[in-house]
Amino acid sequence: MSRPPLSPGARATLAAQAQMPSPPFEQMSAPEARASFDAGWPALQLPPDPALAEGPVPLLLADRPALCWRGAGAPATGARAILYLHGGGWVVGSPASHAAICQRLAAACGAVVICPDYRLAPEHPFPAAAEDAIACLAALPQVAAELGLAPDRIIVAGDSAGGNLAAVAALAAARDPALPQPRAQLLFYPNTDAGQTHLSYRRFAEGFGLSARTMRWFRDHYARPEDHADWRLSPLRADPAGTAPAFVALAGADILHDEGRAYAEALAAAGTPVETRLWEGHLHGFLSHCRHDPAALEALAAAAQWLDRQGV
Repeated sequence: MSRPPLSPGARATLAAQAQMPSPPFEQMSAPEARASFDAGWPALQLPPDPALAEGPVPLLLADRPALCWRGAGAPATGARAILYLHGGGWVVGSPASHAAICQRLAAACGAVVICPDYRLAPEHPFPAAAEDAIACLAALPQVAAELGLAPDRIIVAGDSAGGNLAAVAALAAARDPALPQPRAQLLFYPNTDAGQTHLSYRRFAEGFGLSARTMRWFRDHYARPEDHADWRLSPLRADPAGTAPAFVALAGADILHDEGRAYAEALAAAGTPVETRLWEGHLHGFLSHCRHDPAALEALAAAAQWLDRQGV
C-alpha cells in the first residue's frame, strides 16, 4: 500500500517523540495517559511569545473553566471571537496543552481565542464533550461585552477531537436558530466518523504518530458502539445543510485524512463554501508540533487568510 514520503517536519517530530519513551496510550489508564501527554507536549511546542497575544486570561464559559488570548492587532471592541476546542481524543489535553496553538491563532487572525476545558472521558462519556462545546457556543454572548467580541463574528475551531467538537457545534447551530450562528468553522484534521473504516486507517495504522489502535482506545473511552451513528459523534453521518463556511486542514500521513476529506466533500455537496488544504507528508496533530514542523504556523496563517477572504 503506497504511502507519501514524510516531510522534514514530520521526520523531526517523530525523532523528537522517539526521545520521549513511554508506553502507547492503549497500555495505560486514562489518568496515566493524561500524565504522559502533559509531560510530553512541551518538547513539541514553541514557548509562549508575549508579543503575539495578551493572555492567557482565565474565565468561565458555560460554567467551564477556559483560557482566553487576545491577539496582537485584535480591536478592543468588535473583535473576531474564536471558540477553540482542543484535541486529545476526548480523553487527554487541555487549554494549557494547546496554548501555543491558541496564542498563535489569536495573533494570526487578530482575534480573541477562547479555549474551554470541556469534560473528558471516560469519567464523562459521550455526549458530555459535545454538550459542553454547544453550551460554550451558546454562552459566548454572555462574555461578549467583557471581552470586546463581535456577536456576528463568531468562529468555531478545533483540531482532531476538537475539530469534531467544532463541527458538532456548527451543525447544532444550523439546526437551532436560538444558538449564536458561527460565521465560519476552522477544522484541523477533524475526526468525523466513529466507524474508523476509511482507507487511511489502514495506510497509516502504525508508525505515523497517532496509530489506529490508539484511536480506537480514544473512541472506546468516549463512546459506546451504539453511539457511533449519532451525528454528535460522527458529523460525517449528519445532514450538513446550512452550516457555516469551512476551512478544512488535512495532514497527508494521517489515519484521519480520509474522513476529514469526506466531511469537506459532504459540506461542499450540501452547498457550504469550503476550502480544503492538504499538508502532504505531515502527521496528525502537526499544529501541536510547531517546535519541529513549520507547517503548524503555515496552517494557522492559511486559516487566517481564508477568514479575511470570507470577510469574517
